[in-house]
Amino acid sequence: MLVISGLSAAAITAPTNGAIIPDDRLVWLRFVDPFLGLLALVVTMLRHRHPVVIAMLVTALSAVSLWAVGPSVLVLASLATRRRFREIIPVTVVAVAAGFVQEWLYPTGGFGTWWGYIAFAVPVTAIPVVLGYSIGQRRELVDNLRDRAETAEREQQARVAQARTAERARIAREMHDVLAHRMSLVAMHAGVLSFRRDLTAQEQATAARTIEENAHLALRDLRDILGVLRDPTTPADAGAIEPPQPSLTDVPELIEQTRTAGTTVDFDDAVDGPVPASVGRAAYRIVQEALTNARKHAPGARVDVALAGSAADGVRVSIHNVASINPAAEPLPGAGLGLLGLSERVDLAGGRIEHGVDPDGGYTVRAWLPCPS
Repeated sequence: MLVISGLSAAAITAPTNGAIIPDDRLVWLRFVDPFLGLLALVVTMLRHRHPVVIAMLVTALSAVSLWAVGPSVLVLASLATRRRFREIIPVTVVAVAAGFVQEWLYPTGGFGTWWGYIAFAVPVTAIPVVLGYSIGQRRELVDNLRDRAETAEREQQARVAQARTAERARIAREMHDVLAHRMSLVAMHAGVLSFRRDLTAQEQATAARTIEENAHLALRDLRDILGVLRDPTTPADAGAIEPPQPSLTDVPELIEQTRTAGTTVDFDDAVDGPVPASVGRAAYRIVQEALTNARKHAPGARVDVALAGSAADGVRVSIHNVASINPAAEPLPGAGLGLLGLSERVDLAGGRIEHGVDPDGGYTVRAWLPCPS
């Protein structure tokens, strides 16, 4: 098959070992065969989308077109790179059969017998298969090495990030100890000024100067701690201003946003007087998470939100939603960590939180947040 593809038109018209090609086949060779070869070359460009189908088609064209022999070798080698014998073997058999048909249409007589042609065609057809298979094996090896390198790089980056986080936590603990020491000095000297009435003017000035110096140093240490604890992925932009954190006074706006989204919310605010910002922020987050869960898991259900307490007694937060009469067929996805994060936040604040399903099928979240004195 490969030898025939190298014959010129002049050589085909001449007898080879007594084999003469008829004139009608010469017309096919001169006009139709080049068109089929060009068609096979164009179809070859689609071999990556449909490798088996294209390989079969181009190999079949090579049975009647000498110009299609080259593309057939290309698609056979390309198919072999996939290293799937259930695909390679059928196409290889078709390639050998195509060579038989080609030898019958354009006899050269150079092989003597059909067995001689088989002894020639099988090794020649096996060459692109072996080359393609080795190329595919090499590609797989390179891909595996690349995946290993990328995995090793990710693991190294994770180890570096973990080491940085541990070091930042250690530095923050050290700075916390230093800050606590400076604040204790400030408190001690302030207490001296409050209770000692027999101090001289110089002693009072010295105590005041010590308080001032340690207060400045404490502010500097606090700034350093915040810098260490800042998220390392956040770009260091000195001009960037972070948005203000929500507080208890922002809960009514949150309620209105939830009502605008279509949820019926009854809100009762019975908090007496201002509360510390940290407590208000925690209460806001509790209400926000509870409303989000109600919207996810009980769409259309009424939600009752109640706030009560004072700076002396602490803040009590209660959110209750009734069972939904039209539960969502496919609930919105969630990480399942919202209530867990709230529990951690409340524990750090020294408060209590409880949540669960009610007997009527609704859900209730209750929390109490103490106000630091």
